[in-house]
Amino acid sequence: MSGIRRRDFVNLLGGAAAWPVAARAQQPAMPVIGYLNNGSPESDTFRLTGLRRGLNETGYFEGRNLVIEYRWAANQADRLPALAADLVQRRVAVIVAPGLMPTLAAKAATTSIPILFSTGVDPVQLGLVASLNRPGGNLTGVNLLSGELGAKGLALMHDLVPSIETISFLENPNNPVSELNSRDVVAAAPALGLKVQILKASSDREIDAAVAGGLISYGISLSELYRQVGLYAGRILKGEKPTDLPVMQATKIALIINLKTARILGLEVPAKLLALADEVIE
Repeated sequence: MSGIRRRDFVNLLGGAAAWPVAARAQQPAMPVIGYLNNGSPESDTFRLTGLRRGLNETGYFEGRNLVIEYRWAANQADRLPALAADLVQRRVAVIVAPGLMPTLAAKAATTSIPILFSTGVDPVQLGLVASLNRPGGNLTGVNLLSGELGAKGLALMHDLVPSIETISFLENPNNPVSELNSRDVVAAAPALGLKVQILKASSDREIDAAVAGGLISYGISLSELYRQVGLYAGRILKGEKPTDLPVMQATKIALIINLKTARILGLEVPAKLLALADEVIE
């Protein structure tokens, strides 16, 4: 092979080796969502199931065309600001922040990255958005209506055990929303002839110590709630702005009754409650 041919051959190989690298460099990077919460992976199973389902419905699949960066504070709320700042530095496209404390940490960390929140207190009252229909900034999300649910749950418990005089309410002392919810329950109690005892717990261990099994659950379906959040996240990734996405109201509420616990406690569940239940655990 002559020098010219050899040189042409080497140049050809060099060009063939280089073009796949250039082609790869031109491929768009996958969008990244930040997930910021005060709890742990174990406590977020239902939230993440719903979030991924909503994202999938908008065409985004984790690991295929989407990356989710998870940040959990392990029930140490003072870690949230640093975790939020880390997500901002990572330049995520959206931050999903379940609960008030993660939302406030994310809000303090950025005024430009869209933030999707969920809160049980009026987000307008909290100053998170200007109005429910036109949020007006970089935040939108879902309102859980947990205050109303607390009063309704109290009434359901009274129907289940009419002779009961005192009911305990489990409150997280590190969560200001939990304190507001307990006020709603305490305010609703006198009309039912009940007294409310406030118990405090902020960790899994403290919750286990305060609660001996589960009898009845009445509240928002976390899976469905975060499916809605996932739908909003997908819409934002496609170019919509938080200010144009109204704050959603949680609509799917689940009543779950544990008959096994009822039998242990010697309680007979009224037929009308069983008829209302979305799920009965045998």
